[in-house]
Amino acid sequence: MGGYLARRSLLMVLTLFGMSVLIFVMLRLVPGNITDIIFDSAGFVNERQKAKIEKQLGLDQPIVTQYARWIAGLAKGDLGYAYVSEKPAIDEILPRIPVTAKLAALALTFSVLLGVPLGVISAVRQNTTLDYVLRVVSLSGLSLPSFWLGLLILMAFVHWFGWIPIYRSTPDDFWEEIALLCIPAAAVGFRYSSLVMRLTRSSMLEVFRQDYIRTARAKGASEASVNYNHALRNAMLPVVTIIGIEAAFLVGGLIVTETVFNIPGVARFLVEAIRWRDYPIVQNLVMFIAVVVVLVNFLVDMAYALLDPRIRYED
Repeated sequence: MGGYLARRSLLMVLTLFGMSVLIFVMLRLVPGNITDIIFDSAGFVNERQKAKIEKQLGLDQPIVTQYARWIAGLAKGDLGYAYVSEKPAIDEILPRIPVTAKLAALALTFSVLLGVPLGVISAVRQNTTLDYVLRVVSLSGLSLPSFWLGLLILMAFVHWFGWIPIYRSTPDDFWEEIALLCIPAAAVGFRYSSLVMRLTRSSMLEVFRQDYIRTARAKGASEASVNYNHALRNAMLPVVTIIGIEAAFLVGGLIVTETVFNIPGVARFLVEAIRWRDYPIVQNLVMFIAVVVVLVNFLVDMAYALLDPRIRYED
């Protein structure tokens, strides 16, 4: 196990290094930078002043030098300064990470708590009226864009309750913040719960056809024991995989939802930083998302060994 962890850790480091190079180079291949946007919005170009600003921001240096400075700063915990706000990038990013993390965690919790039980019920009650109803609901969830569902929720709240569940920058307490985040989390989680439900159903039906399930039934095991102790645990491997992919995607994939519900999260801030070519903010946020994706994939691999005793990571 120790050898596997060492190899996997090295692979994670190499993956993040490759991602850092790709992020840094691709960001600078995009035409224009912050100085071009500033002077374009002002309607004139003073080349001397523009060159002075580029020198202050370090944009006149070779790209290799800029990359080396960025990596050296990351190693020391220095993310640089945001070009637009002229504040340390870490002060701009850190307050937004918990907001997006709470929203993503709530959406993921909603999708798992709703999707897995309904998927099991649909598989156990295959080809019944309940199964058909649940399959229609899951298809509806996959067909509805989360941002459109979010707008419908806002309109419904205005019509029935006379207020809009918009996130405030300073909620009164933790529970009020969670209550405000539950609504957009449900809008996002409904679609993912449909995906989890369909995958759980198909995995359960595949496991039901295995020989050891027929053997357990032949030995007189109860339906509850067959369904949950024998079938569900083995059917959870692909479900865990898709849950891990969802968790990684939700960190950076909540752009529209955060915009619709006015949530000051990471994804919304990333779009604004891209629009302004705010290199320190963009490259650090995308790097943060890459780290989350790599760590989640590692945790999913570790979960495989817990769920299926047949899986062993040899040295």
